[in-house]
Amino acid sequence: MGRGKLRIYLGAAPGVGKTYAMLSEGHRRVERGTDLVVGFVEHHGRRRTQVMMHGLEEVPRREVEYRGSTFSEMDVDAVLARRPVVALVDELAHTNVPGCRNEKRWQDVEELLKAGIDVVSTVNIQHLESLGDVVESITGVRQRETVPDEMVRRADQIELVDMSPQALRRRMAHGNIYAPDKVDAALSNYFRPGNLTALRELALLWTADRVDEYLQQYRDEHSIRSTWQARERIVVGLTGGPEGRTLIRRAARMAAKGSGSEILAVYIARSDGLTSASPKELAVQRTLVEDLGGTFHHVIGEDIPGRCWSSPAGSTRPRSCSAPAAARPGSTCSDPGWAPPLPGSPGPTWTSTSSPMTRSPRAAGCRSRAAPGWAAPG
Repeated sequence: MGRGKLRIYLGAAPGVGKTYAMLSEGHRRVERGTDLVVGFVEHHGRRRTQVMMHGLEEVPRREVEYRGSTFSEMDVDAVLARRPVVALVDELAHTNVPGCRNEKRWQDVEELLKAGIDVVSTVNIQHLESLGDVVESITGVRQRETVPDEMVRRADQIELVDMSPQALRRRMAHGNIYAPDKVDAALSNYFRPGNLTALRELALLWTADRVDEYLQQYRDEHSIRSTWQARERIVVGLTGGPEGRTLIRRAARMAAKGSGSEILAVYIARSDGLTSASPKELAVQRTLVEDLGGTFHHVIGEDIPGRCWSSPAGSTRPRSCSAPAAARPGSTCSDPGWAPPLPGSPGPTWTSTSSPMTRSPRAAGCRSRAAPGWAAPG
């Protein structure tokens, strides 16, 4: 008996409709003849969600007594005994009441998967363990219920459930998410437009990273070595001169305008070891790149464009490049613009030129160095 498959509906924020989407998927599978049950769904009193549960078999919940109150939790043993092909289990990050067999619902789900049962579940982006500090800085709220990133990353399918902040706030105002007496407080606190926009961006970027991982996994499994132009990467060519700091910051601004663009700073040293680069300056630039969320790569070679293509950037070809103007043979003083295709490149490349800060504008970019260290798109 093999391990079950996990599908997760990832919500950009509470109320975007991830539980509704999960139930819709449940109805589609039942219509196809799949043996499916509802292990646990939390409808939060939302009428549309309650209506969607009609027609789906629900495994009776387990009632747990705790501190004088009764709580309903998923009955893991009952689901295992029923042995459906698929189980719907809402709120992956939920903390079970003390007295349950597992502390967390994601641990319940893990048991079902090990038993060969496919699971469709839900979780919001703010509940991912690694994003706790980021979410708290955005919303001012520390998430007490979290799920390990690895649990979500291992899912066979992840589908983002997204909604614009304006539409989500309208849904809230209409009473479709929280009870009427909680709407005003929610709209003026957690559901502020800025919070929702930041959470939405966080969800989009996290999902984009997972897509990138799946792409790389597919390439590895099929032994694909050719370069695919997929996600944009910004490669910063460094010479070891102080102008590199300006380039790195410019690349960070370019990345901020894109959708999850990566920054790769590349310093290419000559194989004979001859270089005028300052190790101290390179160390400063490495720290700056990493502080801005990029990666620093020190490679060796004479064919600079060729080494860039074979650098870590080369698996999915970037479209952006930053390089010191003075480091490119034949370069002239110019504003950023479209450059001719570089050797081995897929087409036009956006270049951003920069002059050494210690030179005059006229002199900068009009002389070539004896040991150029510029980087092309990898």
